[in-house]
Amino acid sequence: MGWVSDTVNVTLRAATEADGEVLYRLAADLETWEERTPDVPAPLTRAAYDARSAAREADASGNARFVIDVDGAAVGSVSLFDVDPLAQNAEVGIALVPEARGKGVGTAAIAQLVEFAFVRCNLRRVHLQAIESNRAAIRAYEKAGFVIEGRQREHAWVRGRYEDIVRMGLLRSEWEARRARA
Repeated sequence: MGWVSDTVNVTLRAATEADGEVLYRLAADLETWEERTPDVPAPLTRAAYDARSAAREADASGNARFVIDVDGAAVGSVSLFDVDPLAQNAEVGIALVPEARGKGVGTAAIAQLVEFAFVRCNLRRVHLQAIESNRAAIRAYEKAGFVIEGRQREHAWVRGRYEDIVRMGLLRSEWEARRARA
């Protein structure tokens, strides 16, 4: 899967051993911890990360995780997880290294993952959540067609204060209508 714009060439691909350091750096980044996980922030050792990755690989359960590649370099990951095969929905998650943010990379990666979810996985709906202060991510999700469906008020403890969690979703029918207009 690939997407090219005037500024970036974004591809989603399987992880390789060469991507290990970038993926560990993302997982261990305390600055963006709250944007990525509801877990209590804590230092993450490489050994703990490797063990967690191995366990995740052993129990993929229909999940799909891709490395985000820009011109041959890993700059992040994007995934479908908590796949519900009966209701045909899944949650979307993304993480980018700081130097890849604000350049359209996240928007392109989310757009590709959404296409994968609807065309290849036959999902009917995808959804995600973001902390309210992560406005750049919310804008990127909206560009990909996600709409705000609601919020959980003061649900996340983020860097010393409570923040709302913004819940967003996209239906396959909405995505198909957007594609037909393009």
